[in-house]
Amino acid sequence: MIEEKIEIPEGVTVDVKGMQITAKGPKGELTRIFKAYETTIEKNGNTIIVKGQKLALARTIKSLINSMCIGVKEGFEKHMKVVFSHFPITLTVKNNKLEIKNFIGEKNPRFAKIEPNSELIIKGQDVTVKGIDKYAVGQTAANLLIATKIRKLDPRVFQDGIYPALE
Repeated sequence: MIEEKIEIPEGVTVDVKGMQITAKGPKGELTRIFKAYETTIEKNGNTIIVKGQKLALARTIKSLINSMCIGVKEGFEKHMKVVFSHFPITLTVKNNKLEIKNFIGEKNPRFAKIEPNSELIIKGQDVTVKGIDKYAVGQTAANLLIATKIRKLDPRVFQDGIYPALE
């Protein structure tokens, strides 16, 4: 039997009910249900113990719980940059979607989904994706990248899009 231990950081409370984990912290609350066979999750004081038959599965669950703890305490951020050469791109947030207008001079707008538990902050050509859920922040950033993918044109010439910022 393999055991992986996770220390709960200060300011974060974690509740374990079977395979359902709830992490609460200053930034918010996250709940996740793990569907892992031959694996158990226990709480012992200020430590969470993941026991299982397979090392890869136990370490994956450990990493996901650790990300939940970091997210509710500090949060996650991805910085992105809007790049255009000839046609200025206009970004507007509507409901849970980002509307991208005038991309490469296209008449129809493109849309990128904003995942729940993440928010978008647009300041000029800088776009910041923030949230407490690491998956939601990363998926929202990926949705922005995919929505501005250039098809049927030479990407060496048309380098317009929304890209991860170099930090």
